[in-house]
Amino acid sequence: MQRQAIALILTISLSCFVPATDPAHAQSAALQDAIDQSEIFYGQGRYLSAIPHATRAMELAEEEFGGGDPRTATLINNLAVILREQGNLTEATSLQLRSLAIREGALGPEHPDVAESLNNLALLYQIGGNYAEAEPLYRRALAILEKTFGPDHPNVAKSLNNLGKFYLDQGDYDEAESLYRRALAIKEGVLGGEHPDVATSLNNLATLNFYTGSFAEAESLQLRALAIDEKTLGYEHPNVARDLNNLATCYFALGKYDEAIPRAERALAIWDKALGPYHSNVATALKTYAALLAATGQIAEATKAEERAKAIRARQE
Repeated sequence: MQRQAIALILTISLSCFVPATDPAHAQSAALQDAIDQSEIFYGQGRYLSAIPHATRAMELAEEEFGGGDPRTATLINNLAVILREQGNLTEATSLQLRSLAIREGALGPEHPDVAESLNNLALLYQIGGNYAEAEPLYRRALAILEKTFGPDHPNVAKSLNNLGKFYLDQGDYDEAESLYRRALAIKEGVLGGEHPDVATSLNNLATLNFYTGSFAEAESLQLRALAIDEKTLGYEHPNVARDLNNLATCYFALGKYDEAIPRAERALAIWDKALGPYHSNVATALKTYAALLAATGQIAEATKAEERAKAIRARQE
């Protein structure tokens, strides 16, 4: 019932930005500034502001290092990740394919940077519903990372999380839970209990519990994820909005509307500000909010929110 009315947001763990400075190879001050600015805005969840700086960094890297240099591939990857966050899947996919080709050619097929590109490309295919293309890329990325770092490295945990999300989308909840719990154990062991990557795993385990009807367990996990993200990322970060939206869905399922509505409102406000008014996550938050308003008899306001969500979806088609 509630699953049809509201939507949850899961997080795919990606090594989005990797250091682009190589002490052995000088880069211009302009390039470093563009990199720094893009990382600052990305870290704040201000993706619209990050795009021009990431684009400038990529262009300058092409001029300074050449189009086939791994450092250029890193900055192509970073721009693709930001564009994905903004919902521009077509351009993001094109850039990720280019980044992957450069890295495979320059670094070899089993380099960790290749695994990063494989994970990011697989995510784009998954978002687009191309599951047959996504799964072998996720599996190949995981194999590279386990071989390179061993089975208990945070990068392996990120890859496990991504594969878990893939199986969750396929409805294979047992496989998804096994992968999620292994990822969480690695992260907690290496990073401690209050790291944003731990919050990602908690969020996804919460969503799995929601899908299987364990709403109270989902609430507990989501509250912990929210506390970590607010402490480590700040109160206006998109990941906080993700946690709030998902917590609102838990409260909706439990009939706790007074708890759900303010969290849905806050999630909507954060995403609207950070991602812009036409982002798919804003539509997700609007649908959650509309369902809650309708459940509490606020039909006119619910209709407005639902119509705005539909307009966003239509714009993206």
